[in-house]
Amino acid sequence: MQNIRTEDLIVIDIETASVAANFNLLDEKWQELWQEKTAKTIPDGLTAAEFYPMRAGVMAEFSKVVCISIGYFIKEQNLKMRIKSFYGDDEKKILTNFLQTITKIESFNKRWCFAGHNIKEFDIPFICRRILINNMQIPAYLDFQNMKPWETNIVDTFQYWRFGDYKNYTSLKLLAAAMGVPSPKDDIDGSMVGSLYHNGTAEERVINIKRIATYCQKDVVTTANIILRFKNAALVHEDDVELVG
Repeated sequence: MQNIRTEDLIVIDIETASVAANFNLLDEKWQELWQEKTAKTIPDGLTAAEFYPMRAGVMAEFSKVVCISIGYFIKEQNLKMRIKSFYGDDEKKILTNFLQTITKIESFNKRWCFAGHNIKEFDIPFICRRILINNMQIPAYLDFQNMKPWETNIVDTFQYWRFGDYKNYTSLKLLAAAMGVPSPKDDIDGSMVGSLYHNGTAEERVINIKRIATYCQKDVVTTANIILRFKNAALVHEDDVELVG
């Protein structure tokens, strides 16, 4: 990581929610598909309907992207960050705007690369699956299946922290605490995203999706500071983080 310039990093995080608010809202075909998908993993004592709100939100066949936040470093007198988020009900619009932004970045910086926590095993594959489901084309910079391992443009703090130990899983929250990186407090956590997204009046849901976006943005900043710790560099202060439209 030491040879990667901070200004070449595009730190990303996504939030996802199940397509249907609960199992009973799925049609019969999709209920059967859910039961088949989870038959070997559902814990004893739980029904397929009970397991649905617990796991559907992280399975790309049964859920969708509701927010993508990206952050990039700006080198001024102090190192600063800018954060941009794409969020809402229209997943195809979220994905389109995200891809357009990355394509624009690539047009003036060929050295850029994705960065994040567990993005190699979750965020990037999830985005790619949902791109296909939305009948969109996967751009070359996301076509990792046709790249050699050293060609993939990913810096993953989860993989770096493993140091080759593939039995180990460390959450972003735990890694931040272990490395002494401030983890911004928020009024929600990841387990609440699905419920916030689906519940409430139309007005409440507008507020909730903004809360989800704020939560996602804070995770981007936390991840960015973990990367700086890996590089033994000074952290970005919250006053040096700018949110852009």
